[in-house]
Amino acid sequence: MITLSEIMTEHPFTLGPENSLKQAIDLMGQERIRHIPVVDDEERLLGLVTLSDVLASCESKLFVTTRDKEEEFTDSVQLGEIMTRNVAWVDPHAGIKEAALYLQRHKYGCLPIVERGKLIGIVTDSDFVAVAINLLEIMAEREPDEGEVDL
Repeated sequence: MITLSEIMTEHPFTLGPENSLKQAIDLMGQERIRHIPVVDDEERLLGLVTLSDVLASCESKLFVTTRDKEEEFTDSVQLGEIMTRNVAWVDPHAGIKEAALYLQRHKYGCLPIVERGKLIGIVTDSDFVAVAINLLEIMAEREPDEGEVDL
């Protein structure tokens, strides 16, 4: 059985509840990520901020008319105010099929990986797409090339 520990991103980018919305926006843009676990000083998972949370928070700033006011707004909002609490998480030894089904059933984009109470990784829908691509490549190597369509 393939486990999440084999496909997860170890040591994901995290922020604390006191970090600002602006810091989350900047981190998402710089690292090209859509999910940021929010942790305390001991790496315990407190919540999760997603791109959807950021976009929803930024909708409330539509009344902001200048760049300075926009930065003032995003600097003033702390992640503890907007993060999703009581986030579903999973053990690193869980099977990837069960985790994928769970993500699909609940329409989640990621699952934080927690071991002994501390965040150790994250698995995202992109990780499962990578697994699917690898499996498709393996299947293609085993099949004859007849009927293959070039895209």
